[in-house]
Amino acid sequence: MDFTFNEDQSAIRDLAAQIFTDKVTDDYLLEYYKEDKVYDAELWSLLAEQGLLGVAVPESAGGSGLGFTELCLVLQEQARRLGPVPLLSNLVMGALPLAEFGTEEQQQKWLAPLVRGEHQVSAALAELGMIDAVAGQVEATKEGESWVLNGVLQAVPYGTEAACILVPAVDGDGNRSIFLVETDNASVSMEAQKVGLGAIQATLSLSNVTVGADGVLGNIGQANEIISWIEQRANTAIAGMQVGTTEEALRRTAEYSGERKQFGVPIGSFQAVAMRAADAYIDIESIRSTFWQAMWRLDEGLDAEPEVRAAKYFACIAAHRVVCATQHLHGGIGVDVEFPIHRYFLFAKHNEFMLGSSTTQISKMGEYLAANDDSGVRWMTE
Repeated sequence: MDFTFNEDQSAIRDLAAQIFTDKVTDDYLLEYYKEDKVYDAELWSLLAEQGLLGVAVPESAGGSGLGFTELCLVLQEQARRLGPVPLLSNLVMGALPLAEFGTEEQQQKWLAPLVRGEHQVSAALAELGMIDAVAGQVEATKEGESWVLNGVLQAVPYGTEAACILVPAVDGDGNRSIFLVETDNASVSMEAQKVGLGAIQATLSLSNVTVGADGVLGNIGQANEIISWIEQRANTAIAGMQVGTTEEALRRTAEYSGERKQFGVPIGSFQAVAMRAADAYIDIESIRSTFWQAMWRLDEGLDAEPEVRAAKYFACIAAHRVVCATQHLHGGIGVDVEFPIHRYFLFAKHNEFMLGSSTTQISKMGEYLAANDDSGVRWMTE
């Protein structure tokens, strides 16, 4: 594995860092969350103008045609500053599968306008992190050359803003397929769901929604393959975002503990504080190392299922420990909902539960290891 970033990757990372650092300040976020916004449309347009929305989109659809690593670097810088824009849902869960499995016509219809910042796409895959008792399902019925969809799915990221949703559905023969559902259809209902970061999720209801043959992503019955492909990249991207969030949260905490004094000395000089911060640093490195390994394997086209599960596991459990520690070490002001460190806690916790918590990840890793006896050998030899 070579973790040295090339010139293009460094330039993309630096550009993203500059945009988010200049635009998304603490004062900006304080005012932003007082308003009833789903995302910052001005920041979204700026990212489009600078070409960052098309980093991993094929050149034929107006993008830069770069890889997953470059995209993760952009997401990491967004998370470092808590930029309120839907990059994960659009660029990872929407654009990447369209670029990989979509036809030329589908890419031109959905990716080209996305790169220009003219519309958004998302994917209804939150059920990956839900137990069967509460997970929704969409049924697909074949009518001529078209399909009719019915059902309800929860927690669609930025669903109220998306022009197209990737929706998994099961037909009467048990085939599971991905359909591209256009939200301007009168039979599509989208109800906003408000979470800690605002109304950034939605309930998707489909009532006799007709989708033509050109609205199938990939082939009929290919949904499980496509969903697994998306899940691996989304979970890895989330791990990368957690690196940015936790790094900045710990940096701010170190700065605060060096200035805040008790008994006439900085609290950072107390052994209990220093050890808590040191544990947080080790946790961040565990997220970083597992994230890099998963990202590299995916970009190289290698099997990465256990590596991705490990990365998301640490992105859940280790990030939780870090943001709890950083908030605790800020004392009373750490629980002030308007104080910056609290927003880092919310951002990290939101990403922790996307597509499944640590329990989900470790369970699925166990299933993989049980079915692949030689996978442990790879970990010991690489």
